[in-house]
Amino acid sequence: QRLKAAVHYTVGGLCQEVEQDKEVQFSKQSIAAISEITFRQCEIFARDLEMFARHAKRTTVTVEDVKLLARRSNSLLKYITQKSEELASSNMEQKEKKKKSSAAKGERTPGEQEAAVTENEDSNMA
Repeated sequence: QRLKAAVHYTVGGLCQEVEQDKEVQFSKQSIAAISEITFRQCEIFARDLEMFARHAKRTTVTVEDVKLLARRSNSLLKYITQKSEELASSNMEQKEKKKKSSAAKGERTPGEQEAAVTENEDSNMA
């Protein structure tokens, strides 16, 4: 119920923006109808995403599932692809910064820690 109210509030705000830009007016009934359609479509999207993940024998919805959902809208698919690539490159940059800062502090990365443990085990066996 709270989610429905949030959708209705957001749709109302968007309609107000359109009213100002396009010099048109939306009745309360049309805003309510748009809100209801939007909410129902989101429910359908959620079920579809869940089914895509389940079909792939996963419990987590991935970006690829979202891209599959958006495949019928070229502009939406392009936008989602662009944003996912931006997020991926941002995550890579953050990981690189983290590695550099831990290396500068003299800390070992997980791979280096594993190698050190293996070295110690090897020397103990000898």
